[in-house]
Amino acid sequence: MDFSSSMAIKPSSSSCSSLFAISRTQNSSPKPLLFNFRGIPRNHQNSFFKSLKCIQSPPPGSLPSNPTSFSCSAVTLSPTQTSYLPPRKLSTLVAEFQSLLEPLDRVKRLLHYASLLPPLPASSRTDSNRVMGCTARVWLDAQMDSEGNIRFWADSDSEITKGFCACLVSVLDGAGPEEVLQLKTEDLAALNVGLPGGERSRVNTWHNVLISMQKRTRALVAQKERKTPFEPFPSLVITAQGIQPKGTYAEAQARYLSPDKLKVKELVHVLKEKQIGVVAHFYMDPEVQGILTAAQKEWPHIHISDSLVMADSAVKMVKSGCKFITVLGVDFMSENVRAILDQAGFGEIKLAQSQLAWVPRLQSVVDCYVPIARYGTWIPHRNVGVYRMSNERIGCSLADAAATPDYMNYLESASNSLPSLHVVYINTSLETKAYSHELVPTITCTSSNVVPTILQAFAQVPDLNIWYGPDSYMGANIKELFQQMTLMTDEEIAEIHPKHNRDSIKSLLPRLHYYE
Repeated sequence: MDFSSSMAIKPSSSSCSSLFAISRTQNSSPKPLLFNFRGIPRNHQNSFFKSLKCIQSPPPGSLPSNPTSFSCSAVTLSPTQTSYLPPRKLSTLVAEFQSLLEPLDRVKRLLHYASLLPPLPASSRTDSNRVMGCTARVWLDAQMDSEGNIRFWADSDSEITKGFCACLVSVLDGAGPEEVLQLKTEDLAALNVGLPGGERSRVNTWHNVLISMQKRTRALVAQKERKTPFEPFPSLVITAQGIQPKGTYAEAQARYLSPDKLKVKELVHVLKEKQIGVVAHFYMDPEVQGILTAAQKEWPHIHISDSLVMADSAVKMVKSGCKFITVLGVDFMSENVRAILDQAGFGEIKLAQSQLAWVPRLQSVVDCYVPIARYGTWIPHRNVGVYRMSNERIGCSLADAAATPDYMNYLESASNSLPSLHVVYINTSLETKAYSHELVPTITCTSSNVVPTILQAFAQVPDLNIWYGPDSYMGANIKELFQQMTLMTDEEIAEIHPKHNRDSIKSLLPRLHYYE
């Protein structure tokens, strides 16, 4: 920047306390709007250093049409303070948002920042610059300048997300690589602007954009050092000295291993007081799993597992004295827990015959009959209640797929090919399982036992047709697995199932169907 021109610094608007507009009173030849202090004598830099930081400098080759006016923030710093520039700027930004008491005013301020962010040229709005994981589409570009600092440009098709990007760019644009990599998602928590119902989405936006900035920074540093840039495979290395996360994803997950002790203490107090057991699925957010794992040290009736083991764990908790079970998962998981508890004698089923579906499994496979009650129509025994996460429906796309007319047509075909067995994945509702059994004998499986279940059924029922669903991906894998088994020796196949060999595997393939 040419400092020979006289400049007037004035607030850009009454709604933006920490942003300033700099308008030149003398218009010299247009120059790129990247500040350059190399022309200032060193002794002047040592005595007084004024850093004028643009909220967003336009990408190279895409300068605004009016280069004589643009918005910047002004911060006076000494040379020794420049390394702390991002934290200071973040602190200023946080104070600004916190000074606005009404959520609507904070949203307006965010939209104001979005208006200051110039659009990226089409050449930068590419898939390689996309920030994945955000609700809206976000693009991020980055370069390293001649002094080794990182310059960022960002854009989004959502004005709210664009405002988030403007805030992050204002904090990190022009910072050194170490400063970019030191910033954490938690540092941005105070910038949440109170949009109704959007807290998780906002956290994801802050996290994903920041992680992308840090990935680009690492790549630029590696390029400068003539190293091959790569992202370590996400993993947590556990040693006697502790846990070492590898890769940015693992680093983010590792932070949840040390949750807020007050939150954990509060949770344990409620669980102990009300005698509540908690079963949670592996798919729950890492933050939730981190808190539950910490709470488990003081309250053993907490278990994280797959859907089938969740129900078995619930039975053990009730036998140990728990009066209630809370299920952290989708609806079919809650149904499974309720049904297994009822079967174990912890829920008296006083239902009309129309409300009760008796599902006889193939006696040659499982020599028993299993009662299945429609979820929600049970009368508790010993006050063992099962609680879901929400009063609203908590759906699962896989379970929903099995409740469609297409899937019922698939089962109609099965009913016309006798003898037939429907092997249904556990990730389906009890209603679907009961209705399916009206069409064709149905048995439930999980990913861990589906192969031995299918092989056992084929071994015991001659000329059986098996119809697997609704997980098409797993069905295709099972089919491919059996095709690969035809290349194995009889001895190798016998180790998987003693009543099968190459000929039997070849003969069952045409009679194995899966929902496509």
